[in-house]
Amino acid sequence: MAYRHKLGKDIRCPLEYGLDVFGGKWKSRILCVLSDGQLRYSELRNEMADVTDAALAIALKDLAGSGLIERRQYEEIPPRVEYLLTDKGRSVIPVLQHICQWSGLYYKEDAGGADVRLSRCQRCDYRG
Repeated sequence: MAYRHKLGKDIRCPLEYGLDVFGGKWKSRILCVLSDGQLRYSELRNEMADVTDAALAIALKDLAGSGLIERRQYEEIPPRVEYLLTDKGRSVIPVLQHICQWSGLYYKEDAGGADVRLSRCQRCDYRG
């Protein structure tokens, strides 16, 4: 049985909705990884590196429920499942790229001026 919140979500503005849909540690990363095309679960898991299977499964289910990704299951032996962005999912990629650019500009400043260098994500246009 899936966990159900005792209280409904109290979303009062479009920003709160957006952060609920693609916010959090894993959802935006999944969207960026899938921006190059569909991937099998194992390929997606390898791209995400430090995510647990449970966290990845929950994030994928949430993204599919929000209509940002599609889960395709093929009736083969062994079973094959692939994930890909929907049109709605592709529409958020430029937004995530802008967040990445903004973060790249201000992360170093907020890190106390330390010589911190963020690595460039393979799928965004941040230029460190």
